[in-house]
Formats: sequence, structure tokens, C-alpha cells
Amino acid sequence: MSKWDQKRKIMRRYDVTARMYEERYEEEQAVKYKAALKHLNVARHNSVLDVGCGTGLLFSHVAAEAQTVVGVDISRLLLRQAKERARDFRNVQVVQADADHMPFTNRPFNVVFAFTVLQNMPKPLETLSEIKRNAKQGAAVVVTGLKKAFSLEAFRALLENAGLQVVALEDSDVLKCYVAVTVL
Repeated sequence: MSKWDQKRKIMRRYDVTARMYEERYEEEQAVKYKAALKHLNVARHNSVLDVGCGTGLLFSHVAAEAQTVVGVDISRLLLRQAKERARDFRNVQVVQADADHMPFTNRPFNVVFAFTVLQNMPKPLETLSEIKRNAKQGAAVVVTGLKKAFSLEAFRALLENAGLQVVALEDSDVLKCYVAVTVL
């Protein structure tokens, strides 16, 4: 199966489950956000990128503090819900895009979040490279790795191979994934 066929399959899966996404994942996502944000301050001047934003659940956790928040997702139906949620904030925009080919230039983001993304990507190292391309030097990059998809050692090695320096890593029984706070 080609990379694009894999991505199209994921996109269709999320489009099909979009209506029940929040019911299914909101609580789980909130636990991840809390684990990450205790190691990170989003400042008023920060531009934030939420890669794989889904329905925009992260927006309410960062929009009040950030200058700008941009949510990116490949699923049109999830993004439709994120767009509705973004209306509650003056500084949130959403863009439909592939996480491996985002339409931004000049490394505009100070903080990048990629919750529940890597396990869905055919080549996670390439995805991390694209995330880095969009992050300013010294930016905080928060990445999760689903425990069913990555061992802790494999997840750490992936981050290291991507050139991300881990400054905090959360791995508790309440998390279904590893939550890594890294810097470029």
C-alpha cells in the first residue's frame, strides 16, 4: 500500500467517526494535554501549531494564552467541527492539510503540538521532519506516541533520530501514549 493510500485510509476512518470523535476521545485527549502543559508555558506572543487537530479540543487549552493558534488536519469532517470550535476564539484558524506537507513557510511557530499523529503516519520520521520545518529554532514541540504502536525505547529513538531534544516525558498508567515535550 502506498503512503498516500495509507493516509487516505486514515482520512476516511476519521471522516466516518467524526460525529462520535469527541464522545470517544475527549477525556483521553484532555489527560494528554494536561500532561504536556504542566511542562510548558504558552506565552502571549507564541504562535501555536496543532498538527492533527481533530475537532479542535486543544484550542480551549491554549488559545487564551497564545497570539495565534493554527489547527491542521487531513480529515475534512473533523476539521469542519474544529472550524465551529474556532469561532469561539479570535485567534484560531484551521487548515486542511497533510501533516507531511503543511502549507507554511519561514518556520512561523514557537510551539507545535502533535497529539495522536505519529501512529497514523506511514513514515513518522518524515512527519517529524515536516513538523520541525514549521517550528522556529528553540521551539517547543510536543509529540505523543501511542503505546500500542511504539515501545518507549522506539519512541525515544524516533525523537532522537528526528533531532528533537526531550526535556520531559510523561509515561503513566492513565496515559495510552507517551507524551514528550521536546525542543529544537
